[in-house]
Amino acid sequence: SAMVEVARASERGLRLLAVAEAQWDRPNWPEDPRDYRFTWLGFVALADPLRAGVPEALALCRGAGVRVVMITGDYPGTALAIARQAGITTEGGVLTGAEIAAMEAPALARAVRHINLFARIRPEQKLQLITAYKADGEVVAMTGDGVNDAPALKAAHIGVAMGRRGTDVAREASALVLLEDDFQSIVAAVRLGRRIYENIRNAMRYL
Repeated sequence: SAMVEVARASERGLRLLAVAEAQWDRPNWPEDPRDYRFTWLGFVALADPLRAGVPEALALCRGAGVRVVMITGDYPGTALAIARQAGITTEGGVLTGAEIAAMEAPALARAVRHINLFARIRPEQKLQLITAYKADGEVVAMTGDGVNDAPALKAAHIGVAMGRRGTDVAREASALVLLEDDFQSIVAAVRLGRRIYENIRNAMRYL
């Protein structure tokens, strides 16, 4: 069945696009797409593989006490497979946008303590998640590149925009803009920042 194929592809980390066609020979186009009589054709499976250095960078984050969570609009199965490939802890399972919509703020605040993977998330829910992490006392850095990411980038303690594919709105809303759109740059910046902070602290202690 179609859902079996969806599950099989998502387990491999593939993104699926459903394809259908409809014939229309009347003079005016319908206002509602549901007025077409579609014929199901099948799926197109798209691979968007991780960059080579991402799992290693995430391992460095864990060793440095930096927790990484994944917020995506992808299908939950696809998100889970990609998170596992990247090395993100998935023992807490996946929380979907529909589940978040049905939760009160206190329940969401409890959930974000142990869940690292959020799928089928709507743009406004990114801001909701950032707010929940901040309310729980976390120092939050958020990465993004789209117009819809701007509110969450602004709300985070440290908004990090992508310099190459990032929109102007995302860059303006962020505290930092990466020249290269890769996660390793963030890890390198954290390492450098901590080293500078430690050097300043040692100098002050000496003085």
